[in-house]
Amino acid sequence: MSKVFPRIGRRRALQGAGAGVVALGLLLWWLLPLGEDPPGGTIVFSTGTQRGVYQEYGTMLRTELDRDMPDLKVRLLTSDGSQENVARVATGKADFAIAAADAVETYQLYNGPGATRLRGVARLYDDYVQLVVPRDSRIASVADLRGRTVAIGPPESGVRLIAERVLKATGIDPKKGIRPQDDGIDTGPERLRHGAIDAFFWSGGLPTDGLRQLAAKFAFRFVPIEADLVAKLHAEGDATRYYRATNMPESAYPSVQNGSTVPTIAVSNVLITRTDTDPRLTEWVTRTVIKSRDGIGAHVHSAQLVDLRTAIYTDPLVLHEGARRYYRSVKP
Repeated sequence: MSKVFPRIGRRRALQGAGAGVVALGLLLWWLLPLGEDPPGGTIVFSTGTQRGVYQEYGTMLRTELDRDMPDLKVRLLTSDGSQENVARVATGKADFAIAAADAVETYQLYNGPGATRLRGVARLYDDYVQLVVPRDSRIASVADLRGRTVAIGPPESGVRLIAERVLKATGIDPKKGIRPQDDGIDTGPERLRHGAIDAFFWSGGLPTDGLRQLAAKFAFRFVPIEADLVAKLHAEGDATRYYRATNMPESAYPSVQNGSTVPTIAVSNVLITRTDTDPRLTEWVTRTVIKSRDGIGAHVHSAQLVDLRTAIYTDPLVLHEGARRYYRSVKP
């Protein structure tokens, strides 16, 4: 008996060591495929406006892509936002971009150039519509914007698309019922602070640095966008089905919200590309997006919401073949 136990112990030790090697191999393969050279070349990534979440996320993702694919050059382009990003990818002016789902579907519904070439890579995080006014403003609802000077976002932004729909659902003509301004998160906060505008719309991940910085030097508050208004938007059909009635959590901007949530609209963001993007490159990009969640999320809070379980839901776009390969490879 005494001669058998050492053999069994050695066998178990070898089995355990073998299992450990296999587990380590699988982990390394998940992070970076073994025996495969990273793709190289140059890609263009269209982000968003300065001080916005798209731009911040894209900058940090470029760093992660550079770490995983040293021979890949990533050129970042600032943009108005979702609408411009969709058009850029569809027409070949950019290879990857972030865009809100409603902007993607709107582009498809209007048969924009190259619309059928668009493909999804990953669902990322949700944008929240944030309607901002000075704390002492008399504006208490969307209806109170009538006749006011209101920033509704740059012409090709996702916020412009949502703001105009919200105003119309309230019965306000976005061209005549207010004095519309083109400011985004890069200029809107300062113009509000100095009284040049009465309010501004912003749609972005929580929290947005541009608003956190404003909160440190100017007293403002959020105007609620109630669920019944979202129901009116849904009744219009088409791309408005991507709008979800929700509450902005009290933790988004603690010094502004003082422990209160704010009724508003959320819409999902999708990382997009085209059918002709190299599948192997797209697979590597998808892998980097998923595995860099915690690293980027430490600086861009919205990135913490990127999740392998939900990333495959890139509606209204079908997954790119390269992204599909990655998700299949890590499927339990």
